[in-house]
Amino acid sequence: MTPDGDTVTVAAAVDGTLTLDDVRMDPAVLRHQGEVAQRHGNPQLAENLFRAAELAVLEDARVLALYESLRPHRSTGEELDRLAAGLRADGATRCAALVESAATWYRRRGLLR
Repeated sequence: MTPDGDTVTVAAAVDGTLTLDDVRMDPAVLRHQGEVAQRHGNPQLAENLFRAAELAVLEDARVLALYESLRPHRSTGEELDRLAAGLRADGATRCAALVESAATWYRRRGLLR
């Protein structure tokens, strides 16, 4: 971010004054974009944006661990079940449903560890 706090620039990224918080998406904005996508007949995009809103409030390390866990042959079914339960407990119900669906498909296709 520039010293005036208004603009994200390459120079700010290079000199280290730009942080992840400067470019992090606001969950409310993501939910609004999801609602717009839904109203305009794009349910897949809407669902992705709603899930992104849930992820935006999680710690970066947890999001990266979630990504890693969903790669084929990286998790057991029980690990994915626990991951989904943790997401559901934290209010990330759409993300939990996605993990549950992935676990079902991974079981069917032999993609679990």
